[in-house]
Amino acid sequence: MSRPPRRRVVVTGLGVVAPNGVGVAAFRDALQAGRSGIQRHETLRENNFACQIGGVPPLTEEDILRVLPFSTYQKLSEAMVYAGLAAIECARSAGIPVDPMQGYLDSPVDWSSGAFIGSGLGGGMDFLYDEFFPILGQAPKSEPGRGVAAIGADAVPKVMGSSVSVTVGRILGLGGQVSTNSSACTTGTEAIFEGWKNVAFGFADAMYVGGAEGSHFGIWAGFDAMRNVLCSSFNEAPELGSRPMSATACGFVPGSGAGVLRLESLESALARDAPILCELVSAFCNSGGQRDGGTMTFPNPEGVVRCIRTVLEDSGIGPGDVTLINGHLTSTAADPFEVANWARALRVEPEKLPLIQSTKSMVGHGLGAAGAVEAIAVVDQIAGRYVHPSINCEDVHPEIRRAEASIPRRLLCREVDYALKASFGFGDVNGALVFRSFDGDSRSLTR
Repeated sequence: MSRPPRRRVVVTGLGVVAPNGVGVAAFRDALQAGRSGIQRHETLRENNFACQIGGVPPLTEEDILRVLPFSTYQKLSEAMVYAGLAAIECARSAGIPVDPMQGYLDSPVDWSSGAFIGSGLGGGMDFLYDEFFPILGQAPKSEPGRGVAAIGADAVPKVMGSSVSVTVGRILGLGGQVSTNSSACTTGTEAIFEGWKNVAFGFADAMYVGGAEGSHFGIWAGFDAMRNVLCSSFNEAPELGSRPMSATACGFVPGSGAGVLRLESLESALARDAPILCELVSAFCNSGGQRDGGTMTFPNPEGVVRCIRTVLEDSGIGPGDVTLINGHLTSTAADPFEVANWARALRVEPEKLPLIQSTKSMVGHGLGAAGAVEAIAVVDQIAGRYVHPSINCEDVHPEIRRAEASIPRRLLCREVDYALKASFGFGDVNGALVFRSFDGDSRSLTR
């Protein structure tokens, strides 16, 4: 089936709040050094978690108040703060002036730009658990309304599902579509797909896309309750806990943070003389229908293969053109199945796979933020001409050993022509992205 012409979409800005680095420069340094941001958290021990480690961005209130005025900060949940900080860095890196400390609500509306910022579970869990429910539970029954009123007028904005995207829309003054999606672990990747469509088909000149997730233990509790889903064997050595593709992987390490990318039409980027980091050639999402092996917690292999092949075919490239795979690879028993699915999707033997890495080895599983933070790692690797290592997999899983030569164990300095990023989420949902280096060829603004 033929498709209508569409505009070329490029990445012109990045912003990240990650467990191993706040800001793209710090994040890059950690990725290149193979430095983990996973730490042990006393709150998890106090609440009797089996897994007592996690990835939390190293942010203090002082750090936040350097960027956001207190009057704004006090109205935001943790995930909203992360989204806001990442979006501000993203806009500034793309050459878009924004200064929340200087009356940002007086700036004009940007009618040509919008946002898709997703979240899995963390829209306002910190506020609900620490403030909302305690106050509601103590509300005097004999004085209707008085106790409930103590919750405060900002309660709804803090907990509504769209809180992360409307925060970004407010700070940046966006007049295009502003929406929040939620598709479990595929959320961040799906947000990029949705933003890509808006730009590619002319509904917006630019879209801020990504995901955000808070770090409150209430977000992680359900996973800990499932047992054998989270890592509980490395509480004494947290930096070793996230072990994608390892024989001693024992569950994923929960993470948090935010990642925001600015997607822009090539025409708009050239007109602004904006920095072009790479091109987002194609994106796609699908579902395995929870059939043929697919369940709430495990993907239908056919759905995964179809998702990956669709973006490859739409990009007009073959397996031999791919330099790098940034996998979902969570440090669970699903990793060997994922690697097998990559080989099948690319129609190659495992020995012939491109380089395959897991950013989660250093930041943990950021849930709704994961795909976005990992996409930022991909874009930075393309722009910076490097490949970051996958750490903690010296003991490669026996079922992955045929692909062992494709796993980077140290920093590689090399060109990344095409990179594939994919996410596979609870509910048997999949997302895949194809990025490529931008060679400066702007003769065609459409493809």
